[in-house]
This record gives sequence, C-alpha cells and structure tokens, in this order.
Amino acid sequence: MLGELDDFCTKVLADHGCASVSLAVVERGELVHTRAYGQADVAGRRQATPETVYGLASITKAFTATAVCLAADEGLLDLDVPIPGGYRWTAPTPRQLLQHRGGFPAFYNFHYESGPLPIDIGRYRTLVREPGTDFEYSNIGYHELGRLLEAASGQDLAVFLRERIVEPLGLTSFGFGSVYAGPAPVAQRYAADGRAYATCHSGHPAAGAGWATAGDVALFARTASRLLRSATVEAMYDAVPINEHLGYGLGRIVSRGAGAVVRSHGGGMGGIAAMMIDIPERELSAAVLANSTNKAARDAVVDHLMGALAPGFHSDQLNPITERTRPMALAQGEWAGEISTAEGDIPLWIRIRAGGQVEVRLADGPPVTVSAVASQRWNLRVSAPLQLPTADARLNSPSFGLELSAEQDRLVGRAIAFKDGDRDGWLGAYLVHPCVLRSH
Repeated sequence: MLGELDDFCTKVLADHGCASVSLAVVERGELVHTRAYGQADVAGRRQATPETVYGLASITKAFTATAVCLAADEGLLDLDVPIPGGYRWTAPTPRQLLQHRGGFPAFYNFHYESGPLPIDIGRYRTLVREPGTDFEYSNIGYHELGRLLEAASGQDLAVFLRERIVEPLGLTSFGFGSVYAGPAPVAQRYAADGRAYATCHSGHPAAGAGWATAGDVALFARTASRLLRSATVEAMYDAVPINEHLGYGLGRIVSRGAGAVVRSHGGGMGGIAAMMIDIPERELSAAVLANSTNKAARDAVVDHLMGALAPGFHSDQLNPITERTRPMALAQGEWAGEISTAEGDIPLWIRIRAGGQVEVRLADGPPVTVSAVASQRWNLRVSAPLQLPTADARLNSPSFGLELSAEQDRLVGRAIAFKDGDRDGWLGAYLVHPCVLRSH
C-alpha cells in the first residue's frame, strides 16, 4: 500500500527544495508506520529519522485545547463563562476562543533575538467583532486560553501539558517553548529558499510553541480523546461551519459533507509545515512534518499518503479557506479617514478607479495604485507595497493590506502591516489596526 512512498517523498523534497519530511501512521492506537526523508540539518549533513523532532506551529493549538477541556472536566474553569477583562463587547468565553469565534483579530509577533519581545501582544488584544458572531483564526485567542488555564490550574502551561497530556499518553518526544529542551534530535528550520532560521520567539506560545516527532503527533491525534469525558469529546468535534467543507470545533478542524469524517489541524510558520490527521471511522491517524516554510512538500506527501490510506480523501477536507475572492464592485470615488494605532491615528486616503484599481496613500507619503478584490466578508481587499509608519510595523512588517466593508456612507474595517513570506529575511509580524474611511 505504501510501497511507492520512498521514491515519491525523495522526489517531492527535490522538486520543492524542502530539506526533510517525517511521517507516521497510527492504527487502533498503535504506531504502525514511520518514515523520514532528507536532512534534518543540511550544514551538518544530519539525516532525518523517525526520532527527529519538528516544530509543530499551530498543531500546538490542539494540545492547548485538550488541556483547556481537561481543566473544564475537572471543574477548574467553565467553557461558557466569559474570561476576565474589559472589552468593547461582552468578553468572549473559552468555548468561543477555542472555536476562533472570540472576536480577536489574526496576529503574530515572531522575533529572532533574545530578550523582551519588542512587539507587545497587549497592544493588539482588542476585539474587532462581537464574540460568537464570526470565525477569525486568532493566535491572540489561544494566548488568552493559555493565560486562563495557568490562572485556573496554578501551573505553567508547559507543566500542565506534560503532566496531564504528554505523560499519560506516552508522548516521550513532546516539548514546549521557543527552544526544544528534550533529548531527541531536532530538525533545523529553513526558509523557503533554504536559509537556516534563527530561534523564533513569540508572545503567543499557547498557539504555536510545541515540538514533537511525527509518531507522537499521530498518537496524540488518535488517543487524546481518552483523557476527556465523552460529552466533552462530543463538544470538541461539534464543529461550527467555517466554509462549505469544514467546521472548527474545540481546537480541531472537522470535515463536513460526503466521505469519512476527517479531524485535523495544520501548522505553518517560519521553517515549519506540519499536518495532523485523524479519521475516526477507520481508527486511523497520521502526521506529516516538514522543516520548510514552503508547505508544498508537506501537502504533496499528505495527499499521497492519505490517497493510499483513505481512498476518497480530498485536500478540501483539511484547508480552512474562509476568504474566497470575487471581483470588487464598489463605485468609483474618493475616501479619506484614519487608521487607529497605539501610537495615534494615521491618515489614510484611497481612490477607487475603474477596472478594479485602487489608489492608496498613507499619511503624507506618495500614492500607489494596486488591484483590488472582494470576498464574502469584505467589499474591498488590497495589498500594497507601503510601510505603515509605526515602530512595531517598521521592525519587520514592510507590506500593507486593507480589508474594508461598506456601511452606509463609510468604509469600515482594518489596516494590516505584514511581511509577505520569508524569501527576504525572516517571517515578520502580522499586525491588525481598526480603520474607518468616509466619502470624500
């Protein structure tokens, strides 16, 4: 069944410039297949093995979610009681945060030097919509869950994960933190063009600071539910729809529609492309871990592996796309307003032109003209080569995006400072700021 896998994975690594990939398959709770290909450390010529540990990025959210659900089962917290803190709307509940419906925006603040993080996550812990009303994938929400769990349990998240999940399930390789501190060999992380990454720090470890072998990830996917009450397991996989193919439960993506149900979570950041899959109907789980920012090798291996293990599998059962584009249909005209930042308001002006073109000017800088699109959520979406003039954005977020909805005589939404990939330097921060424009 997997006879062609060796040749296929070797070719995929070469085709996509990926240093290594590791995979594992678990059936009925037992690890039945492990393989690793390529080099875990190119400079050191160290081969990847099934014992090599990889960064998990957002697969960590599944571990954090399981920990939060364990704490709820033990009465340490209530999934439906709003978290502490003052917010624009009613504070979100842990259940809403687990489902990425807590109202927080997308965010990451990756940094590659030791010492305090220069971008404070607290400056971006502002609700952008009423909790419970819509899905938005947010590291801030999982950061809040980590803080809540530590306060409720009196333990560091790393300790709680180790004592309540890792040790009971026998996941001997799992680690948590910016640096892997366990005994196993670690895969060096690489940019899309093959440069070795420096150590990455962030202000939201509960959302992405996990490490493990592919075997332990696959075992976790198949066995984590053993730790929870049956009603909690049912709630974990009762996924609210996010598109026509998928829903998001409590730290798990769940497929919808025809075919066997697939429960999964992916992970991606600088030098990491990871995927965890569980198919309960077949009592089967799998993990594919790669040490490259480019997800192409991971995705090709996942498709090949799952095609052999689960006929009828399709990649739409994994990919939580929520913003499918369509043509922008706003009328021509000029709009002016401001972007709200922690450093004060920044003037913004746009002119909507014919043919889906938009002219954008920030503060007193020169205008640039770019193409615009729309989506089911936004009437206008653009990306422009403009630098948001804040100290946080200047650190490593040189690109600028706008997502705006038409509301009577206003355009309301957000301005985003980000970095488009890591082919130049390292992946930067993703910073969301409220924005309001009025017809000018």
